[in-house]
Amino acid sequence: MNKGNKYNLIVILGPTASGKTSLAARLASELDSEIISADSRQVFKGMNIGTGKDLDEFVINGKNIPHHLIDIIDPACEFSVYDFQSLFYKVLKDLISREVIPVLVGGTGLYIDSVLRGYSMQKVPVNKELRAELDGAGLDSIIERLKTIRPQLHNRTDLTEKERAIRALEIAIFERDNRPSRKDRPQIVPLVFGTRWDRSLLRERITKRLKERLDAGMVEEVERLHGEGISWEKLDYFGLEYRYIGKYLQRELSRNDMFQKLNSAIHQFAKRQETWFRRMERHGVHINWIDSADYDRMKEIVNNELAS
Repeated sequence: MNKGNKYNLIVILGPTASGKTSLAARLASELDSEIISADSRQVFKGMNIGTGKDLDEFVINGKNIPHHLIDIIDPACEFSVYDFQSLFYKVLKDLISREVIPVLVGGTGLYIDSVLRGYSMQKVPVNKELRAELDGAGLDSIIERLKTIRPQLHNRTDLTEKERAIRALEIAIFERDNRPSRKDRPQIVPLVFGTRWDRSLLRERITKRLKERLDAGMVEEVERLHGEGISWEKLDYFGLEYRYIGKYLQRELSRNDMFQKLNSAIHQFAKRQETWFRRMERHGVHINWIDSADYDRMKEIVNNELAS
């Protein structure tokens, strides 16, 4: 890396199935760089097909591209935005010290935003008393209590599942009552790209990829995880693929219904991701949009910016 370069991080974000991993791998290979994953589920070991790790894409011309924050914790463990932010800063400082411009790639907008805009966060312990109090409470009552503390919620997925809502309330109460400690943050100067597709084409890509992953053994992966002791409730927490396949394995859905409902849910999820990225732009994150994962266009911008 040129020490005089104004950028020290390249970011590639985009909705699911938009080709961002392939772009990141090609770029990292050409820049002799390393990849940092910004995916809330790829941190978990043994969850490969359902999370779309696609590690084979990190091998180009026989060269294995170094990557970080993938396969780092057991699925039985908890992993938060705070954990991601802390580990990201540690990895970034190491790469900067080695004069490497890393490529951060992923679709978890909250994770990416937390480092680009430097969220002030704390490690929040489990509040056993609160959890005992909420044991019999309904989701709606938890949401109402959460909204009294945080009227403007950043992460709307906190409102869809009881376990997430309880954790969000736990965090909100702790942060209300405790002043955050300063975290040792490296200075981040990012060059951000976003992958963008025509809506109908992205839908086709999502459906095609879902079929490929089912054929590759995604149902068997979920079955194995449950057999290894991961509860159906925990699998539901890991997201759409694990939730709907779990319902199929529990015979709550037929295979056809599972596919149709899961496919539709992923399409909706992609829209929510795009909404999040637009929100990042409104908050000052400049995104260079790349239509149809056009690598040549992205590389042209990178070359111009890194040479300036």
